[in-house]
Amino acid sequence: MTVATLSARELPAAADRLAGLAAEHAAAADTAGRLSPEVVTALRASGFARHFVAARWGGTEGTVADLVQGVLRVSASCAATGWCVALLAASSRYAAHLPEQGHEKLWGSGADALIATGLVPTGTAGRTENGYRLSGRWHYVSGIDFADWVLLCANVPEEDARPRFFALPRGTFGVVQSWDCVGMRATGSHTVVVDDVFVPAHLSFARSEMESGTNSWSRLPVHNIPFQAIGATTFAVPAVGAAEGALAAAVRVLKGKRITEAVQIDLVRAAARIDSARHLVEQNASVIDDRTFQPNLLARNQRNASFAGEQAAEAVAALVRVAGTAGLSDSGDLQRFWRDVTTATSHVALRYDITRAAANYSTALIEQAI
Repeated sequence: MTVATLSARELPAAADRLAGLAAEHAAAADTAGRLSPEVVTALRASGFARHFVAARWGGTEGTVADLVQGVLRVSASCAATGWCVALLAASSRYAAHLPEQGHEKLWGSGADALIATGLVPTGTAGRTENGYRLSGRWHYVSGIDFADWVLLCANVPEEDARPRFFALPRGTFGVVQSWDCVGMRATGSHTVVVDDVFVPAHLSFARSEMESGTNSWSRLPVHNIPFQAIGATTFAVPAVGAAEGALAAAVRVLKGKRITEAVQIDLVRAAARIDSARHLVEQNASVIDDRTFQPNLLARNQRNASFAGEQAAEAVAALVRVAGTAGLSDSGDLQRFWRDVTTATSHVALRYDITRAAANYSTALIEQAI
């Protein structure tokens, strides 16, 4: 089977293949601080990058539910690989907001372009004839080590400082190897540097379109999703999948040991937390795919993502307790999953206060009260 023939029906098998390879390289990737070339090649061939790309460019036009299942599977083997595939798929969906000429530039020669994204508008762009000149630094850009393109958000002073996204091909930006974190080491979440680079107008779009889910260039449902519905879920799913991997790793450590009632209770509670977290992100996917974008459900999606991350982190912390010293062995998987889940769930996208998940959902509850 070639990459060009991958379809949504084949994503589960492709995810399984990628998960198997990623598991083999996970420990080495954690030590090296980058995904292995073999895993990157398999990632490109897996179909995740094309999952939200339009069929006219060879993409899958897949559902969020299918993506969630694939990311859960990969993350249970290697959290860093799962994180990268989730964000690469999301980046292709963001890029669909580009004008038609931008679509052709990114995907005209193939739908598997790997795109990394800097969501925070930490740069500045000045308008010029037929485009913009972009400068700035963007931190924590996951997957930038092997990305073909990067989408960067920047404010435009001439447009009342309203932020826009800008797509730049590899070779037009620099990368500072700045990622130094206890977990998610292999995500390559380094700093991108741009120094006065011209970006043509067809490689830019207003951030407001992505936030509202209004696409001026594509009518595909998957390209018209409010960011409130899906943004935080993108970051929660890899953490939940990694928690499932942690559960399997903890059980391997416990096998053959005498299990006390206290350990049994903690193990059952951890498993229940992980199952509940999985249910919440799957519920979010259903809301998105069914396009039920009522304010109360959008607020619930935000709440679900934050709470799923919280449950995943608490579950993995409990698993480390029940596994004891053996679970913290450098040669074992549990300590890596623990570090990865702890790091992933610290992401600002899963903060109740920063994303207004708490305020939005409590307001929705009160407004529905009889």
